[in-house]
Amino acid sequence: MVKLKNKFAIGCIVQWYEIEMVDEYLQSVKNAIESIDNKKNIMVDLYFNCSQALEKIDENQITISDVKHKYNKLLKNIFGHDEDMNSLVGREYNIRSFINDCDLYTIADYRRDFNNKYCDLVDVLMWGESDSLIPRQTFQILDNLHSQVKRETPKYVSFFSTCKMWDDSWKVLEHPEFTDKPFYDSPDDFKPDEHWWSLRYSMNINEMNSFNDKVEDLDIRVLNQHKFNGCGLIISSEVIKAGVNIPRSVFFVHEDTSFMIVLQKLLGLIPQYIIKNILLVHNRNHPKKRMYVKDERLDGTMNEKRRSNDWYVRANEMSEANCYNSINPKHKAFTWDDVWK
Repeated sequence: MVKLKNKFAIGCIVQWYEIEMVDEYLQSVKNAIESIDNKKNIMVDLYFNCSQALEKIDENQITISDVKHKYNKLLKNIFGHDEDMNSLVGREYNIRSFINDCDLYTIADYRRDFNNKYCDLVDVLMWGESDSLIPRQTFQILDNLHSQVKRETPKYVSFFSTCKMWDDSWKVLEHPEFTDKPFYDSPDDFKPDEHWWSLRYSMNINEMNSFNDKVEDLDIRVLNQHKFNGCGLIISSEVIKAGVNIPRSVFFVHEDTSFMIVLQKLLGLIPQYIIKNILLVHNRNHPKKRMYVKDERLDGTMNEKRRSNDWYVRANEMSEANCYNSINPKHKAFTWDDVWK
């Protein structure tokens, strides 16, 4: 058992239509906590978003009550959570779970609030994602890293390695066993039984462990230019305390890019530590990622399914415009009202 010297918070917003997929993420979080002696040093924040302000549920397939029941059952089976409680504080795990029924609340809203809420409570923040699997070595590695760098570089970000990505700019983040593999841009070229390194492939926990468990010596590198996305981003709390966060104008997506823009504007090129030979999985095209959504196309990639909703296309474009113009004094931010208009 490992005793942590520092405190951590990992936070994830779970959308109701991800209910058939999120058990894999939750299990990976539990696996990462299992070997920790002082488990309460890790705060696990979960925001289960049952609002239908955007996607509507197809009640011919399932009801929102059924979805909530499935979620509570998952927490009970994995963490021993009692659905009559909002928290597991005082038990073995330090889990805070909240269910939202009404408000329009997005991943940008959640991550902004998560940063603000926990930066004064813990030393290091980590952005979870419902289609991700975190390494079971996560907190031991991050505890050692933070202990080593907190005096000289208290403000930093970090990232585990990832699969084969779109272009060479991502090579600095790619796992060594993935980076020299070909990238298949077209779904027609991708073979799910063969191309395990692809971002189109959905990897399970055992497959992830097969790469990570054979590592004897960590390969930790420092980037001279920031490169990350939001899935598994690690942030020292000192970064948030210094004023870096997601602008309120970024109301939907591109929250990770906007965070990077603000980070560089306020703090410049602070260190980004890459744990190069430990894989964090991001199953972008998980087959169960968008379930029970009313009037949404059933075929195609996850991105094609989302874009079959007109409001999604508009919201994506407007939030992206706000992201890249967040420090432009001549840009007036778009809002949800503009999307609906």
